[in-house]
Amino acid sequence: MAVPHQPKAVILLSGGLDSSTVLAIAQSKGYECYCLSLDYHQRHNVELLAAQRVAKALGAAGHKTVQLDLSLFGGSALTDSNIAVPEQETQGIPVTYVPARNTIMLSLSLAWAEVLQARDIFIGVNALDYSGYPDCRGEYVDAFQRMANLATKAAVEGQTITVHAPLIDMTKADIIRTGHALGLDYGLTVSCYQADDNGVACGVCDSCRFRKAGFEQAGVTDPTPYKNTHSGP
Repeated sequence: MAVPHQPKAVILLSGGLDSSTVLAIAQSKGYECYCLSLDYHQRHNVELLAAQRVAKALGAAGHKTVQLDLSLFGGSALTDSNIAVPEQETQGIPVTYVPARNTIMLSLSLAWAEVLQARDIFIGVNALDYSGYPDCRGEYVDAFQRMANLATKAAVEGQTITVHAPLIDMTKADIIRTGHALGLDYGLTVSCYQADDNGVACGVCDSCRFRKAGFEQAGVTDPTPYKNTHSGP
């Protein structure tokens, strides 16, 4: 429930572990949170149901899901059924990278922030335990913030935008400890790149490996249902 003079923020919410933690963090800082999810025809679109669960459970002030079919372009294992999700660690930027995804999502959140007269945007990118995506780096977030303050009516009129990336320098274990301390139920979230319609995770993709290792290192029970329970992180 909104309170007088409570600052508004737009939270990019995928339904995964990181973005859900960011929502919990933003709420703990006193923001009135408006969650934005993107249905880009991702292979693991069950995460959108997770986003709905998380937004509801944490009492977000609003939640919108934008439909934008990035499978028209392909170029990623998450949007092109002809490209397999890797089940082993790979070198370089993996095929699960979705071209320009964070730029697209941040641009949409920027548009909604202007309408809401919100001056803060939160995104769950992380530069440590991630798969090497170029749009998960601190310098990228800083560059987008500079662009946002050049491109918007609000900023030109003095209402500057801040893009928050509170997880940027945290390990996966640190992220999990933070969310756990804030009371976040990670059983609501879905991280797997090829989770089935019930949210059961494969246990072997990059995202599953990072998630499993994070819970182990954090000393927190992992509530994730995995198909493959014997693979290592």
